[in-house]
Amino acid sequence: MTTEPRSDTGTDARPAAQAGTGAVSRPGSAPRAETVPGPDIEPGAPHVSADDTAALAEVSAKLETQPATAAIGWAVERFGRALSLACSFQDCVVVDLAVQVDPGIEVLFLDTGSHFPETLAYVEEVRARYDLNLTVVTPGPEADPWPCGTERCCELRKVAPLHRALQGRQAWLTGLKRVDAPTRAAAPIVSWDEARAMVKVNPMATWTDDDTDRYAADHGLPVHPLLAKGYRSIGCAPTTRPVAPGEDPRAGRWSGTGKLECGLHS
Repeated sequence: MTTEPRSDTGTDARPAAQAGTGAVSRPGSAPRAETVPGPDIEPGAPHVSADDTAALAEVSAKLETQPATAAIGWAVERFGRALSLACSFQDCVVVDLAVQVDPGIEVLFLDTGSHFPETLAYVEEVRARYDLNLTVVTPGPEADPWPCGTERCCELRKVAPLHRALQGRQAWLTGLKRVDAPTRAAAPIVSWDEARAMVKVNPMATWTDDDTDRYAADHGLPVHPLLAKGYRSIGCAPTTRPVAPGEDPRAGRWSGTGKLECGLHS
């Protein structure tokens, strides 16, 4: 079994939350796990603000050549329970990495109401495998007039619900990779998220798609069933299609619209 790459390189399967209520379903937090420290750890460090962007950039630079678990360890040690991981569940690599560091970390899943049934089933499979401290976030009633594919869909079904779910947090983790889209090509490992006034940590930023696939295979991770059907970037069902061999993996998202991002990372 290989190690993770360095940072340089019939029944409804819907998770338990009432759709359309703006509900945030939070199970009890698991006990805090012993963490893997990253660089320049300051246990019990005070709240981070926009004034600390230079310090965050320095930490980010040091983490460029370290494993993703070092970035996660830095975030867990610094922010503790004021840290959440947002996961799209296209795969579960970032979840596997995060629970190695802190098995009780809160994992957020944005249930837009338009996911593929396969995605919802996959969320449940991963939840059971890791006994996840999973929070399922659903849109509020303001999203009802804006179904998937309409102008304000992503704003009201993803961006606003995530903002609500992160209230009271100091930092969030993502599975974002620089290879995902041109808009993400310069994504740092650690930075200040101006839109949410908190720290954002992308521990897998420098991973390639091959790194992700190799890690999942080497560690025997559950695989999203749509990947075998040509879906290389999986979002909501009405706006996602499979891609042809050699086609850009993101070509299947919002195909024909010119849209590259939903707004979570922009």
